[in-house]
Order: sequence, then C-alpha cells, then structure tokens
Amino acid sequence: MKKTVLLLTLCCALIACKKIEVNFSYSPTAPRAGESVQFSNLSSSGEDWEWQFGDGLSSTLKSPSHAYKKPGTYLVVLTVDKKSSFRASKEITVHDTLPTFVCKDSLFTIFTDYTFTANFYNPYNYEHTFEWAVNDSVMGTEASLTTFFVDPDDSVSVSLHLTMATLDTVITKRFFVEDRATNSVLLRTPEGDFRQRIFGKRAEEAEFDVTASDLLDLEQDTAQFYNGNEFRLSELQQTFPALEGFHIASRKIYYRAEGLWVANIDGAYPVQIDSLPCTAMTLDVLDSRIYWANEKGVWYMPFVGSDNNKFVSTPVQLNTFDDVTKLAADGEAK
Repeated sequence: MKKTVLLLTLCCALIACKKIEVNFSYSPTAPRAGESVQFSNLSSSGEDWEWQFGDGLSSTLKSPSHAYKKPGTYLVVLTVDKKSSFRASKEITVHDTLPTFVCKDSLFTIFTDYTFTANFYNPYNYEHTFEWAVNDSVMGTEASLTTFFVDPDDSVSVSLHLTMATLDTVITKRFFVEDRATNSVLLRTPEGDFRQRIFGKRAEEAEFDVTASDLLDLEQDTAQFYNGNEFRLSELQQTFPALEGFHIASRKIYYRAEGLWVANIDGAYPVQIDSLPCTAMTLDVLDSRIYWANEKGVWYMPFVGSDNNKFVSTPVQLNTFDDVTKLAADGEAK
C-alpha cells in the first residue's frame, strides 16, 4: 500500500513539473501602423493566456489579432497559465504607413467614369488636405476623385497631393487608357458629313468623316418597313396631316411636324417633345435613343416608354451644329 501511494505521489509530481514549451509567431512579419497583426499561439499546452503587446494593450485570447497605431519596435510577451516560468517574448517592428490612393478598376477606357480614393492612416484625426491632378491639371480637393479620360493614352498621370500634420507628399500613378468601340451618330451639314461617337452619357466632338456619306445617302424618314408592313409618308399624313418625316420603334412613331412629336403607332396620344422646327431626326435602336436637330444643335433622349407617351427624361444637347440637314445612327462598332 505504501508503494502505491509513493508511486501516485511521484506521478503527480512529474505531471505538476511538466515543462510547457511557450512559443508564438505573427503575420505579417513586417506590419505597418494600423495594419492588423495576427498572433498565433504555438505553445505545447496550457489553459490560460495573457498577451502584452508592448503598447499598453493586452489580450487573453489564445491567438489574438492586434493593430499598432504608431510605428516603432514593441516587445510582445506571452504568459501561459499565469506562471512567469511559462513565458516567451519577441520584438516586433511596426513600420510607418505610406499614404496611397486606390481604384477598384484595373482596365481603363475613354469616356468611362473612374473613382480614385485616398488611402492613408490618420488615427489621431489630424487636419489634412487633398489635391488631385490628372496630367498636371488640378481636378479636385476631396478624399475621392471621379473622372473620365477623353483621349486614349499609354501613360495618363494621376496624382494626389496629401498634406497632414508634418506629412506633405505627392503620390503619382500612371495608367494606360484604351480606346473602345461604340455607336455613332452621323450628321450632314453644308460643310460636309461628320461622325460623333456616343459613350453612354457622353460623346466625342464631331469630326469630319468621308465614310459617313453612304449611310447618310440611304437614311431617310419618308418610308419604313416595320413588323412586315410598309409605312409611307403620304399614308401617314392622313393621320398626321403636318407630318414631314417619321421613324417607328417599339410601336411608337416619332415624327417631324412643326417640331418633334411622339405618338402610338395608331395615332393615339400625340405628345410634343420639342417645339422648335426639327430639321432632321433618327433612331438608334441599339441604345434606344432618338436624335434630332433644330436651330440650336443636335439633341437626344431615351425612347418614350409610357402608354400615354408622357416622357420624364430631359433632352440632352449633343452639339451646337445649327445647320444639320440629315442624321443617321450607325450601330456598328467604331
């Protein structure tokens, strides 16, 4: 009996004296101020954890994460089971945070909106200023810049001048801006034929284009096939006496008659879109837009969708050509 008690006592003593190997690692190995650091507990055993991160903060999680507000070198100490003999420590160097700016897009094309956003670390809310520039032209003074590029370029410069406390820095990045295919509107004037490419809500300047003549020669608004039926100006003038020209799309007729009008194809619910005399018009069925010309220039708006032809879109001015005699929509990519 005495031998059994002695053996149990020795076993308990050996268990109590078992050494715990305390160790840990962290990632990333070269963190910056404000960046989350993940500490991984590699200790062989234990039930109680105490972390001291060296900046006055602590944790009792087994494998915590921590972010340092300031750059510097800190001593991190891990104590297991509240015993000073079960302790490990390591130095961690936290580097300064370099300001930058980011954009969620990586490919850039002309006439497309892109947003660039300042990314900087300011834990103490210092006053700061921004100045954005594109190719050295100042474009904005807010934390983000939304802009678009007009011309394709293999090296567009976007810069952010950031000031904050003692920081005064300029971050510059360069981007490749590509051209892209899009639809066009062709214009005939006494000076010649022009092409104007349309990019969503924006358009290029109109440029002289000798290739536009063939399509403009064919384009006319006095006759049209729609859903297998032929519509002619003379026949439609019985319903629309002042009709000078027309186009049909989505069971709507858009027509020139002392201005620009839209009505249902049976003549119901005529609504005037523009009161100025309309010298030319065309429809772009791919982009669902109507284009027309008056004495102030060329305008466009989306197709009218309501049954009673009440439109809510505001006409947008495309250019200031005041002598357009013909328009044509070129739906082929250019």
